[in-house]
Amino acid sequence: MAVPTKNIPAPDLVPVRRALLSVFDKTGLIDFARALAAAGVELVSTGGTAKAIAEAGLAVRDVSELTGFPEIMDGRVKTLHPSVHGALLGIRDDAEHAKAMRDHRIEPIDLVVSNLYPFEEVRHSGAGYASIVENIDIGGPAMIRASAKNHAYVAIVTDPADYAPVVNALEMNLGSLSLDFRKMLAAKAFARTATYDAAISGWFAEALQIEHPTWRAFGGHLDQVMRYGENPHQNAGFYLSGDKRPGVATAKQLQGKQLSYNNINDTDAAFELVGEFDPARSAAIAIIKHANPCGVAEGETLKAAYAKALACDPVSAFGGIVAMNRILDAEAAREIVKTFTEVIIAPNATDEAAAIVAAKKNLRLLVTGGLPDPRAAGTMVKSVAGGLLAQSRDNAVVDDLELKVVTKRAPTPAELADLKFAFRVAKHVKSNAIVYAKDGATVGIGAGQMSRVDSSRIAARKALDAAEAADLAEPLTKGSVVASDAFFPFADGLLSAIEAGATAVIQPGGSMRDEDVIAAADEHGIAMVFTGVRHFRH
Repeated sequence: MAVPTKNIPAPDLVPVRRALLSVFDKTGLIDFARALAAAGVELVSTGGTAKAIAEAGLAVRDVSELTGFPEIMDGRVKTLHPSVHGALLGIRDDAEHAKAMRDHRIEPIDLVVSNLYPFEEVRHSGAGYASIVENIDIGGPAMIRASAKNHAYVAIVTDPADYAPVVNALEMNLGSLSLDFRKMLAAKAFARTATYDAAISGWFAEALQIEHPTWRAFGGHLDQVMRYGENPHQNAGFYLSGDKRPGVATAKQLQGKQLSYNNINDTDAAFELVGEFDPARSAAIAIIKHANPCGVAEGETLKAAYAKALACDPVSAFGGIVAMNRILDAEAAREIVKTFTEVIIAPNATDEAAAIVAAKKNLRLLVTGGLPDPRAAGTMVKSVAGGLLAQSRDNAVVDDLELKVVTKRAPTPAELADLKFAFRVAKHVKSNAIVYAKDGATVGIGAGQMSRVDSSRIAARKALDAAEAADLAEPLTKGSVVASDAFFPFADGLLSAIEAGATAVIQPGGSMRDEDVIAAADEHGIAMVFTGVRHFRH
């Protein structure tokens, strides 16, 4: 049953005579407080905020003067009092509310300035449990929500970026704030507390290892509004969750125009893929187009790895994303800029490499300071009509799997190295995925087909095209290995790979027809390895 409504119309303009300021982030605080004081607004404050305002030479009342009660329990209890919340929640045009405020000597508060303890930052800093709990703000969200609910009379400011607009609005309206402006501030305030609570509930679920909490919330802070989404008729925004995983969301953009929706999606896919390759072992390059790799390779240097990756599908690489697992150097930069590229993402870049890329003014260069950990846990979310699908990140790594040789012939050491390489890549290819690899490089990739045999044939066809472009006598799939992200349901997909020249296969296994597939491999002298782990990616 709904709470009854009194239907008292909200006034358009509300004069701001008294403001309560209680902030953790003091960015811009003193200039804002000074502007409010100059506009004749009485300042009320708490703790460290009051001290900062007073030290700036401004008159400020401590909130304890309103409540008649001191701050206690290390500041945990200071604004949780009827004299504060009555001042925020009272409907001033309601006779009963007005009488209650007079009877209890509650002075109305017209403006609240509050931002919260830095829970998100502390959560991701590696702090201990007790420290994280201590940074759960209670009084702040309570004041913010109370003010936002009563936006008919109270303005709530939760973001230092809104200080200047508030001052401008007060000047335009001779010391008052309009209803539309108060509504805008209230909407932002509720979004802030919702995101804050989402971070807290998400941390608790993670800390207590609750895989599927009964209620689940996700939140983020707007980083940028984009020109459009996947297509020009769609609008889009990029929100940051606060997760410090190295990648496109945490990267520093050194140069180039603003990233688009598709750029961000593809760059994330590229960097997550290249994160599978240990930079201490070898350099690695991944070239991505439409969230699928069109070439991946390892090499002694980034330049060598890039050449091998580009050779896999030089046509598709045009306008792609290039990711690497080492610091971008000048040699690699010179090669990459020869082909039109949308984004380069790397852990870092030398000054010389950055200068080379800078000659291409629209080419974006992102540096992340590190690589994503492919073994790290995490939650992936996808929207569907009416709901959200949430699952743990696919953090299975082929080096950790117990590989089982199921054919009469075991793979050679060289084949096994390429099988592991191919399976790393297949993890990041849209299903159904088929990846041919040779000498630490992809030589044919088939992605996103309804039939696995079609993916196998497309990959082989691309290898033929690449061979023609490079003027090779035969495609590099001859003598290659092949990886499948899921089991072969029939032998036809395997036979297609054998026809393309593959000599060894890695796949999860688990089909009802595994024996038929194994028999086909044995008949053709092919080595086959089962991983027991599937890598579907939709």
